[in-house]
Amino acid sequence: MPEDNYDQPDFFGFTPDEAAPPRESGRPEGPKQKPLSGVARRAIKASTDIVMEPPEQISYQHTVLCQTSLPYRNPGKDVRRVERKNGNLFLEIDAGRALNPRIGEFVDLPLPSGPKARLILCYLNAESMKQQNPVIDVQDSLTAFVKRLNLDPKGRNINIIKRELSSLSASSIRLGFIRENRAITLKQDIVKGFDLWFPKNEKQKVLWSSTVRLSDDYFESLLSHAVPLDERALAALSHSAMALDIYAWLAQRLHRIPKNRPQFIPWTAIKDQFGFGFGRMNNFKRKYREALKQVCTQYPTAHIEDDQRGLTLFHSLPSVPPRRMIVVQKSMDK
Repeated sequence: MPEDNYDQPDFFGFTPDEAAPPRESGRPEGPKQKPLSGVARRAIKASTDIVMEPPEQISYQHTVLCQTSLPYRNPGKDVRRVERKNGNLFLEIDAGRALNPRIGEFVDLPLPSGPKARLILCYLNAESMKQQNPVIDVQDSLTAFVKRLNLDPKGRNINIIKRELSSLSASSIRLGFIRENRAITLKQDIVKGFDLWFPKNEKQKVLWSSTVRLSDDYFESLLSHAVPLDERALAALSHSAMALDIYAWLAQRLHRIPKNRPQFIPWTAIKDQFGFGFGRMNNFKRKYREALKQVCTQYPTAHIEDDQRGLTLFHSLPSVPPRRMIVVQKSMDK
């Protein structure tokens, strides 16, 4: 009888597994299984809630940023620009600078990166959509958002969130499109202005943004091209930048696929979009499949088939029920 392998990811894509199956009588009991991690427990609860009830809180991502992405991790202080592409869509992000009132000089800020930068962008989008205003007072609303994601609003998480908010506010973005042998370039900053608070203690490196103003062009485009995302899914996937990107991409794409006309995407194209920083295809596939498995637990109506050639996407219900989207739109119109 082959030995059981308890090192494989569980249904939710996390290790260690849930409790091991019963052993045969007379067979010595193996080592006790470790309890599920906090990440796994969040995923299980969120998945159950998503199946049972519609969302109370909805976040948003711009449709273009559902198809391209920020860096997965901080590339280092010497890297001031990154590029991404997805087919004929190109994204270039430049790290920014901000005036430090304590020293009276502009200082470099890092590139926005990681899962926290993505969550912050969803938060800014949601607040501006709810208020129908490009100016966002972030001090109280950001803390409430962090708490809803079950992240510590006072510890290391909030320091990272403050840093990424400042980096995102200062960064510059360019979008490029290739259409019929024409190259179109748009300079599309997300944030037009921001108010940064610099701590008096020089050892405290975190910059805190109290007010953020989205650029008029971005805000107007967001009103027409916002993709709704279930905040419970964002909370469950908040540990993984890749999982957040896959979730936003599927939420933007699956419900738009025509019925009975599935779309096939080869692994090479998937790696171009999601595999920045990965060398070997095998390593990328393994990480991507782990993240996709976690995403599908939070988007239970997603219909996807995976084989050695690539992914086949089928028409699926939206990640946020249409009725909920209509209610939100009516409340915004009041």
